[in-house]
Amino acid sequence: MSVDPGTLVRTLVGVAVLIAVTTAVLLAARTPVPWAPALAVLRGTVQLAALSVVLTGIIRDPLWIGAALVVMLAVATTTAARRLGSLRTRLLPVVIAMVAGIGVALLIVFATGAIAFTPRYVLAIGGIVIGNAMTGATLSGRRFVELVDDRWDDVEGWLALGATPRQATADLVRRAVHAAMVPSTDQTRTTGLVTLPGAFVGAVFGGVSPLEAGRFQVVVLAAIITAGAIVSVVLTRLLAAVRTRPVTPR
Repeated sequence: MSVDPGTLVRTLVGVAVLIAVTTAVLLAARTPVPWAPALAVLRGTVQLAALSVVLTGIIRDPLWIGAALVVMLAVATTTAARRLGSLRTRLLPVVIAMVAGIGVALLIVFATGAIAFTPRYVLAIGGIVIGNAMTGATLSGRRFVELVDDRWDDVEGWLALGATPRQATADLVRRAVHAAMVPSTDQTRTTGLVTLPGAFVGAVFGGVSPLEAGRFQVVVLAAIITAGAIVSVVLTRLLAAVRTRPVTPR
């Protein structure tokens, strides 16, 4: 189905106004890098346009779908690792945590038959879970590094008393995991009351019954929660053996 030119123009105008308002607010508040959200929307628009063209050819090909998921995972892990500081030192822990979380969540979804194991659903759920796992890795990793930096005197005190680096940061690991889980938990508990998930709305507008769309969305939300919990726990435990005061990432 083609998009009406008039509709496309109105869409671009609406997005441009939203970006302009966002940038103006951030400039007025003198926040660091006020142009970042605008550039993110621009980049996302270009990537979605390219993805729409690509998906037309690969949506039924398992090999191409597997390749697409690998690319998604590579970009997601790189993005999250950069948010935690040095890509060289943070990439491996992020990769391990995200592969573990995403792998377990998707394995459960398809092994139990909660969602049919078809190329279309693998791509849809895989992409959603990867994106949310990236957010979980960023939130938990950054929060852990910030906590260690803020509470470094306490960490040094524990180390001086003979605690291992992991023991010295055990409480901070728990705090970081809890903080990372708050957004996904709140989103899940308010679904249908405060938020209408895009997958649910898109499925209903596409002609799927609300009951079937709701079933799909519940599985997606549960997979996101599972992947997020595993990613946050694994990543923070991999980062827990801190021996020097970390530099808080920007």
